[in-house]
Amino acid sequence: MTLNKQPSLLKNTILLSVSLMLMLGCSKQKTEITRAGITFCSEGSPATFNPQLDTSSTTADASSHQVYDRLLEFNPENGEIVPGLASSWLVSDDGLTYTFQLRKGVSFHTTSYFAPKRNFNADDVIFSIDRWRVASHPFHDVSGGTYPYFQSLGLRGTIKDVARINGYRVEISLYKPDSSFLANLATDFSVILSAEYAMNLLKEGIPSNLDKYPIGTGPYKFISYRKDQFIRYQRHQDYFLDTNGPKKLVFDITPKSSLRVAKLITGECDAVAFPSQNDLEVIREREDLTLLEKPGLNVGFWAFNTSKPPFDNPKVRRALALAIDKTSLLEAIYLGQATRAKSLVPSASWAHQSNMQDIGYNPITARKLLDEAGIPYNFTMNIWAMPVQRAYNPNAMKMAQLMSSYLADVGVTVNIVSYDWTRFRENLTSGMHDSVLIGWSADNGDPDNFYRPLLTCAAIPSGTNRARWCNPEYDALIENALKTDDSNERRIFYHRANQIIFRETPLVPIAHAFHYQAVNNQIEGMTINPFGGIRFDDVVRKP
Repeated sequence: MTLNKQPSLLKNTILLSVSLMLMLGCSKQKTEITRAGITFCSEGSPATFNPQLDTSSTTADASSHQVYDRLLEFNPENGEIVPGLASSWLVSDDGLTYTFQLRKGVSFHTTSYFAPKRNFNADDVIFSIDRWRVASHPFHDVSGGTYPYFQSLGLRGTIKDVARINGYRVEISLYKPDSSFLANLATDFSVILSAEYAMNLLKEGIPSNLDKYPIGTGPYKFISYRKDQFIRYQRHQDYFLDTNGPKKLVFDITPKSSLRVAKLITGECDAVAFPSQNDLEVIREREDLTLLEKPGLNVGFWAFNTSKPPFDNPKVRRALALAIDKTSLLEAIYLGQATRAKSLVPSASWAHQSNMQDIGYNPITARKLLDEAGIPYNFTMNIWAMPVQRAYNPNAMKMAQLMSSYLADVGVTVNIVSYDWTRFRENLTSGMHDSVLIGWSADNGDPDNFYRPLLTCAAIPSGTNRARWCNPEYDALIENALKTDDSNERRIFYHRANQIIFRETPLVPIAHAFHYQAVNNQIEGMTINPFGGIRFDDVVRKP
């Protein structure tokens, strides 16, 4: 251990010790949580148990790979698309027709609230897709009727029809070719629901229970949930794949990072989500813990609400971008655990542009541009800071505080705004912010998963376009990139889109961060899934 790490490590150790003493000294608030099986310390409560309705990684972690399966899956090792509930598929020469052969003998969960009378078949695929695709579907408006991921990609305008060929064959026809279509069917959000369960709930008059008490075909079935405390799952004994996960799985919901790590050290949790940058060295120093790390398919950014004056002025947005020192932000917030972002996609993407221009720190030019735009000294704006920790921004509040000092130097006063995570995201979607520190973790390796959800016009209503920016020239490039399977041709379109983003500055890319998880050494099979939510289907405790 080098000398310059000792003060930081000592400080963090003291903080952890205090957390441990508080945890051990307080009353047992979560006595219901069992130590049998595997206990995962998560960072927050899911917004729903149906990932179709929410793009938050908290929701995806809680259910996408525990409760559900998809037609297709990503191989977490190399990102290749592999069979899921579809055992095989064919694509027509014109790229407009996809035919899926479905697996037979796949059972849905049997729980205290539902006992299926049939296995998975084509009806479930049609129901699951048509729910978000068809406005007249009986479940379309249930639980709010918002499907942010699919809406952000404009998939309703891509899919022409979903047809049942027979009980185990489905044909999806498109209006136009889409080179990312298969990848989108493999994302966390493209889960397959039980049509039988849904129709039973509709008859009983409680359709929203479909998203509260989930039924899927996945490796774990839902047992119980207490908001801000825990989620319990039990092994799906009839799961169609040969996996080795625990018989019981518990999500111990612990928002504070230091407390999650303290629980990991005491053995109350077997693995934790999003250890803070300050805790990484402490974890590395412990012989009983392992720190898992992997470059993330993510981007942290500062987005301006371009639907509000004066942030509708590109000159103002560029001025504000020039006023902040990204180098200092990277050093203070990410502590060397991230790379500087110049565009939306990280270097791991085949569409990455290594020679991309970057907006540097230049407060003199920033003030000059503000003067030209008629922005007076002591102009006041807000920066919304996420209340939760993410790999792409481990401490949004601290970042906002640092940025406020830089902006003060050019005559801009900052109010920092934050709410609880659910309200924060609802208000963002309503467009109440001036600007926001947030980010995006891709659900697959296709660059379209960055460019379309984050900045296209269609992504504004869904809320994933936090800048609320609409540029027809940009949209046309993204659409053209989807019309070909040639990665070299697609790369040209994405690099042209980069130039528009650089020119218009609807957002400021800040960092591409490493993704971390910490795990007790008694646990085997734990890996970081770079293409979506956490998986426990092959996680076991050593004998």
